[in-house]
Amino acid sequence: MSTAPDTARPTAYPHLLDPIELGPLRLPNRVVMGSMHTGLEDRVWDLPALTAYFVERARGGVGLMITGGYAPTRRGWLKPLASDMTTRLQAMRHRDLTGAVHDAGGAIALQVLHAGRYGYHPLSVSASAVKSPITPFKPSALSAKAVDQTATAFARSVALAQKAGYDAVEIMGSEGYLINQFLAARTNHRDDEWGGSASARMRFPVEVVRRTRELVGDFPVVYRISLLDLVEDGQTWEETVELAHRLEEAGVTVFNTGIGWHEARVPTIITQVPRAAWRSLTARLKAEVGVPVCASNRINTPEVAEEILASGDADLVSMARPLLADPDFVVKAAEGRADEINTCIGCNQACLDHVFSNDKASCLVNPRACRETTLVLLPVPDAEPRRSVAVVGAGPAGLAAAVSAAERGFAVTLFEADAELGGQFRLAMAIPGKEEFAETLRYYRRRLEVLGVDVRLSTRATAADLAAYDEVVVATGVVPRVPEIDGLDHPSVVSYADLLSGRATAGARVAVIGAGGIGVDVSHYLTHEPGETLEDWMAHWGVGDPAEDRGGLTTPRPRKPVREVTLVQRKTTPIGIGLGKTSGWAHRAVLKQSGVRLVSGAAYDRVDDEGLHLTVDGRPTVVECDTVVVCAGQESVRGLYDELAESRETGLHLIGGADVAAELDAKRAIEQGTRVVAAL
Repeated sequence: MSTAPDTARPTAYPHLLDPIELGPLRLPNRVVMGSMHTGLEDRVWDLPALTAYFVERARGGVGLMITGGYAPTRRGWLKPLASDMTTRLQAMRHRDLTGAVHDAGGAIALQVLHAGRYGYHPLSVSASAVKSPITPFKPSALSAKAVDQTATAFARSVALAQKAGYDAVEIMGSEGYLINQFLAARTNHRDDEWGGSASARMRFPVEVVRRTRELVGDFPVVYRISLLDLVEDGQTWEETVELAHRLEEAGVTVFNTGIGWHEARVPTIITQVPRAAWRSLTARLKAEVGVPVCASNRINTPEVAEEILASGDADLVSMARPLLADPDFVVKAAEGRADEINTCIGCNQACLDHVFSNDKASCLVNPRACRETTLVLLPVPDAEPRRSVAVVGAGPAGLAAAVSAAERGFAVTLFEADAELGGQFRLAMAIPGKEEFAETLRYYRRRLEVLGVDVRLSTRATAADLAAYDEVVVATGVVPRVPEIDGLDHPSVVSYADLLSGRATAGARVAVIGAGGIGVDVSHYLTHEPGETLEDWMAHWGVGDPAEDRGGLTTPRPRKPVREVTLVQRKTTPIGIGLGKTSGWAHRAVLKQSGVRLVSGAAYDRVDDEGLHLTVDGRPTVVECDTVVVCAGQESVRGLYDELAESRETGLHLIGGADVAAELDAKRAIEQGTRVVAAL
């Protein structure tokens, strides 16, 4: 039985919750859960977990869900033995998944994706033998006959998806995968009927759609079209529009939009990308075609989605990671509970970073994502006495533990020594481009209120205060580590915590000690020019108009850093090398754009009136500066836990930074807080 929201009642999001027809498929609202590979697609034994993942989101009211990519041929695999849809047996196995989604009131589309030169295996193929910069394998060039066969294989995969019970299919023609590789002169060096001119390069995707339509009748076909390649020798806007017209004529039902290839050196979805940054391109495409168009990328709230639809910029809105973060996104929006949505913060740490590291996806703010069958918060049986749980510390770990315990039905008291919730997470949201982190604290604050948790701020819990509780979860966090460097008592020295909290300010010239994630963030904070607009952001990254600049790339405009910053580390490895796999490069690029001076392999000698004294490559040097910011790691605060451990034999748990102090690791902290409570 469906739990989809009743869209007949008055709502703050009338356009978002308005039904729409995609050929014979009627959707109850305009929310599309965009495709994202989770790692659950690749093995048949993971189908039950994948089913549970989609069923939870179907119950949450999503209009249409799109799976991760399934290859139409083995050479199109994303990695060895990865997901494909090539046999009738595979299609029949998927009927349990599609049937469960339909029973939950949802609709689901299978994405057909050929990796092309992005395939992480030696059998990869492409339009031409041009190696990708993000994989170690050089692809073979498809013969003209093989191109023709591959176009037919796409159509056959769609027909199998139809047999499997899917409601629609999405053909992946974006993000630099095989179809995109045929479309761009960058990767298509052919001089036969499949290349040599823009028109010939378009033949492959048009044939894919035409043959698909011949096989499946009026079955809805979504085509993911690249609006902005963001790579050299990418498509022009004129070419994109011509392609859209030809695809529409061939039988596309809906255009979903994609921005940037995976190898592009412009961020497109991470936190520092402004919300709905690419909507104007979607609006431009919508004005050119007669079929519905779906907006995508960095749309993470119902307010932003509603505004895009209300303005006429799109007909549907695609949100992938926001539905990882909160499977009940649509229901909450429809029921007037948008303030209870667990908002995606665009961090990539547990979703794309996991997938690109050959691990299964999850979500930093929702560790149950893709673990719906293994990380379960079972309600406490009514027959059992209601146990009491005390959580000490309201950083990410403590907040996750308190909310999870209350959701299970425990009587929860949350103690926090500070006057505000959030712990060190409050510092993260001070970083330019990480303002979204405030949404997580908003979510937890509201969730504690809804669940009736007894929150005691400005209260430092003692062992005596906790003696009566059945379970005590200690999440007392960390304090900045103070390294042994002469002169750290100098007036110019401040900790990162004091700087980001506003208790301290920095001068015009700053030396930052420690170049981990916090040091990189602090350097960005110190050099950021306030008041940056979307146009400024685009200019700094060199994003141009594809009608004038092929591929949408132009010369980047230099940033104007407000301070002179030197970032120093003891390690000899490149600074920022340990940052996130899919976002670290962008953070390192911002340092370069802002003129941050990087110093590795330094020994810290002392701080005095001259500045920060170092020894680098055996030679003494001085970083002349007004302020020295210490970002030298953290130390666990666990005195209370040690005291409690002397008197409690059971019911005592240590989580988060108090357990392991490591670079403000919110992903680990939130997951640990959830898992500890799930096991109670």
